[in-house]
Amino acid sequence: MAKTIPRIGSRRNGRIGSRKNGRRIPKGVIHVQASFNNTIVTVTDIRGRVVSWSSAGTCGFRGTRRGTPFAAQTAAANAIRTVVDQGMQRAEVMIKGPGLGRDAALRAIRRSGILLSFVRDVTPMPHNGCRPPKKRRV
Repeated sequence: MAKTIPRIGSRRNGRIGSRKNGRRIPKGVIHVQASFNNTIVTVTDIRGRVVSWSSAGTCGFRGTRRGTPFAAQTAAANAIRTVVDQGMQRAEVMIKGPGLGRDAALRAIRRSGILLSFVRDVTPMPHNGCRPPKKRRV
């Protein structure tokens, strides 16, 4: 006779619902990618696993307004609100890209109450460009 497999979400074994907010994250890394068209804010733990993220597009901004500093500020505040509830107190900030939202996102992060250990600019710099196309012989 086959044994019945207990259901994970059943009331008998005491676990109901998800345990998504169970993790406590004391320290993390905040990545800000600011392009001319959008600003994406990603919060990870020290190992690089994404805890929370937000962008100007998900905050309801459309079209040209996604690249504005106000949209970046809103996106940063949305991304950080969830991790502050999970207990994050210290963070490192990595800022990438040439967009207008760089400073506004950093200002919103400072205002959130998280203690910043350092702020680093990780914008990639082209060192010699890509290889030029072959000369056309006519």
